[in-house]
Amino acid sequence: MTIKDVAAAAGVGVATVSRVLSGTGSVSAATRDRVQAAAAALGYRPSALGRSLKTQRTGGIGLIVPDAADPFCAEFIAGVLETARTENCHVLLDASGDDPAVEAEIVDRFAQQRVDGVIAMPVLGDAGAWNGLARLGVSVVFAGRVPEGLSGMPAVLADEAGGVRTAVEYLMGLGHRRIAHLDGDASLGGARERRAAFRSTLEERGLVPDEGLLVRARPSADAAYAAAAGLFQSRPDLTAIVAGGHRLGEAAVLAARELTLRIPADVSVVVVDDVPWAELCDPPLTVVSRPARALGERACELLLRAPARRPGRPVVLPTELMVRASCGPVTASFRPGRSR
Repeated sequence: MTIKDVAAAAGVGVATVSRVLSGTGSVSAATRDRVQAAAAALGYRPSALGRSLKTQRTGGIGLIVPDAADPFCAEFIAGVLETARTENCHVLLDASGDDPAVEAEIVDRFAQQRVDGVIAMPVLGDAGAWNGLARLGVSVVFAGRVPEGLSGMPAVLADEAGGVRTAVEYLMGLGHRRIAHLDGDASLGGARERRAAFRSTLEERGLVPDEGLLVRARPSADAAYAAAAGLFQSRPDLTAIVAGGHRLGEAAVLAARELTLRIPADVSVVVVDDVPWAELCDPPLTVVSRPARALGERACELLLRAPARRPGRPVVLPTELMVRASCGPVTASFRPGRSR
């Protein structure tokens, strides 16, 4: 069935059918009802291909995440999809693997496909690819992190600094003073904000940050485990650790068990991100929960708004400290053979 068949069945012109189906132009209610009834009776569906050829846009949203299988990213994706579905938008998903070169290839492909907009958890590599999208008139919204030099673009972020500050204050309230911070590369994610918040929270309470307790790990499971195990072995005096992500938290728990360190008797653990296994751990882990699904929903809403209404500053969503059983008073951390 074609638009001409619908026009003949409704007794109107092709232009009238086009106005009704596109929702543009002035058409009487009676005519609109007649056209819609004819289209339904004939089983007519507008051609997305034809529409994209005319507008030079696919009508879709490009979505870039580091790892689609990652629990945090999966929740974020679910938020984007749910919101896009309510707006009758389709989503093209791809994963960068936190590789700047792969990310640039994805951005270029989305530009060639003429997507209407892109939502991305960027790698923070070369900003040239993102500027290229902007020059093509493709809207971009960043989520979770923003590339350096592009701070003026729309973004939705979690309150990384506030989350770490709350975690450190909680541990200090339990008597901990030798608190370690295990996080990723400063150029990725909110690691820079988390590290700065960790330092400033200690300093505000009269403590000098111990550089030996501030450890970074490359973004892989093996590197995270090596960093955690090395930290526990080199600093047996530490009493607590804040891991800046669920992969780092998993590494810290595994390394502690391998070294026969009891949680929380020997070391208290706080992890950024509330993933399903955190509550199933023995003991269940205290976490800083970042609102992954809400980040996806808000980023999609922001992308689909009129450009004039987009905020100049990032939208920052709150984090929440979920207290469970992986933290205890520092007095419970003493163990024979370990210097405190």
